Amino acid sequence: MTSFPHLLAPLDLGHVTLPNRVLMGSMHTNLEETKDWNRVAEFYATRARGGVALMVTGGMAPNREGGVFPGAAGLFTADDIANHRVVTDRVHNAGGRIAMQILHAGRYAYSPECVAPSAIKSPISPFPPKELDEAGIEKQIADIATAAARAREAGYDGVEVMGSEGYFLNEFLVAHTNKRTDRWGGSHENRMRLPVEVMRRVRAAVGSDFIVIYRISLMDLIPDGQSWPEVVTLAKAIESAGASILNTGIGWHEARIPTIATSVPRRAFAWVTKKLMGEVTIPVITSNRINTPEVAEAVLAEGCADMVSMARPFLADPDFVRKAAEGRAEQIAPCIACNQACLDHTFQGKISSCLVNPRACFETELVLEPAPVAKRVAVVGAGPAGLSAALALDSRGHTVTLFDRADQIGGQLNLARKVPGKEEFHGFVDWFRTMVGQSGIELRLGIEATATMLGDFDEVVIATGVRPRDPGIDGQDGPNVLSYIDVLRGAKVGPKVAIVGAGGIGFDVAEFLTQNGGSPTLDLPEWLAEWGVTDPEAARGGLTEPKPEAPARKVTLLQRKPEKPGRKLGKTTGWIHRATLQAKGVTMIGGVNYERIDARGLHVSSGPDRADPRLIEADTIVLCAGQESLRDLVDALVTAGPVVHVIGGADLAAELDAKRAIDQGTRLAAVI
Repeated sequence: MTSFPHLLAPLDLGHVTLPNRVLMGSMHTNLEETKDWNRVAEFYATRARGGVALMVTGGMAPNREGGVFPGAAGLFTADDIANHRVVTDRVHNAGGRIAMQILHAGRYAYSPECVAPSAIKSPISPFPPKELDEAGIEKQIADIATAAARAREAGYDGVEVMGSEGYFLNEFLVAHTNKRTDRWGGSHENRMRLPVEVMRRVRAAVGSDFIVIYRISLMDLIPDGQSWPEVVTLAKAIESAGASILNTGIGWHEARIPTIATSVPRRAFAWVTKKLMGEVTIPVITSNRINTPEVAEAVLAEGCADMVSMARPFLADPDFVRKAAEGRAEQIAPCIACNQACLDHTFQGKISSCLVNPRACFETELVLEPAPVAKRVAVVGAGPAGLSAALALDSRGHTVTLFDRADQIGGQLNLARKVPGKEEFHGFVDWFRTMVGQSGIELRLGIEATATMLGDFDEVVIATGVRPRDPGIDGQDGPNVLSYIDVLRGAKVGPKVAIVGAGGIGFDVAEFLTQNGGSPTLDLPEWLAEWGVTDPEAARGGLTEPKPEAPARKVTLLQRKPEKPGRKLGKTTGWIHRATLQAKGVTMIGGVNYERIDARGLHVSSGPDRADPRLIEADTIVLCAGQESLRDLVDALVTAGPVVHVIGGADLAAELDAKRAIDQGTRLAAVI
């Protein structure tokens, strides 16, 4: 008997039965824009082979003005249809099903051609939209319906009409962005006219034996968002207009509430989807921060939804469903919701991938084939770089010995997982431990590898990581000074703290030190209160006043660079960290010189002329002033015989960058 009976149960849609309750949600990977259709096809086919019931593509533009950015992919020509047929044929040959998302970006489009219900500029796009007239609205409806018909012609099993996250159709639904006084604005009946008409026309364009998903916003999380009765009324109208499934979305891209980052509790919004259950008769899908089969099973068993949508977990592991069905759930590579290689890449115009699985979106490029000659390879360092290299080398048939001077694997991941909001790193380290245990790798912990010890190997991979950089501050050897390693390992810290360095580590330490009690990521009611999220029946859009807990300490975060602290944090998550520290009353100061440390605290000045000398009173000063590569072994091995490779922090001591480390380790292993 399966451990996941609800998750693996079939779902009858009338004209077709899906084999399980798992949807791979839409992700814009920028793959389609490469126009390498073999690469696009292999990305989706790999996940079809992994057992997912239905996949949804990244958003395809219905017309030029609706594209997320100029040149965004869509189905505009016969060649486009033929290219997409390459994808759908590959998916069907792999035993899968795939739907195309039709995404009209509205005022979120990064284009001077963008259009919207009213000429109100988005805070996340530089271009003010053109307000559509009656003919312009008709064109958008017709173009969306045409895109659906072309999707069917291209061999897709269905379409998803994007009506949430603050995109075009969602913009018509709320007074925040719809100031019209004609039949498309004003009353809720008028505001919902466009999405309902779009659904009606899409169904007419594709016929009855075709899956049509509507992505509906359950909580807009913006001022003047939809009320709950309006959401329910819309859901019923969309069902009547011909939708096969309702897929639920949470929050607009401009909302001040995080919805999918790692600090968001697992299944944080499934309770909202549950409120819609029973209001419609078609299946309802829930999404957001569902990343294990255990969580998905619980969501379905509790009646929160008929189906679960997981997107990024299928970047981390394309075989998610198959492993769950085969009783191998512990082998599922976990999505840690870091956004670093997926969403951050998307919004930077790069190909998306995955920190955990750098082969995601690179299936045709980063191939781990059996090695033509099996070698004896030593990997020194069991942090993310060394672990990824060792596992990939082992999978290719090499004989691998993995050394680490610590008594456990994980390296700097073991520090990261102590930070509130980064609890997903526990599962990441556990997964590495499982995979190493099931591999042929010889693990030698508590061993300080030496050049003599490594001389008999064919090749050696140095992944020894980093050590804290010495900031050279007068007085830094005092008893009131700690390194970030000391702090995260539990050293005693006073009530007033000055943190030297405002990079990613400095922010992590500030969050660690200001947190009072348990992590809100593990306490959903506390997290909702902290960010100001409430029942959408109580307030429009589910938005209320944030009530963060008082900070455990008074913290000042400082940096030498004369810029806003945190400016270089992740593109899609940096704002979350900055907002979290602001809510905890953390003072953030840039452009300082560190003059000296004494018993009273940290003495600083400002600018190149060292103006405004002053004291930052602190009981404890924490040094987070960067890292330097730990590569003592490299020079010693140059004359020892084996071929030497250096990866991860030992190669480049930037921020603690697990994304680069894992990618580098995997790519090296692919060519040894």
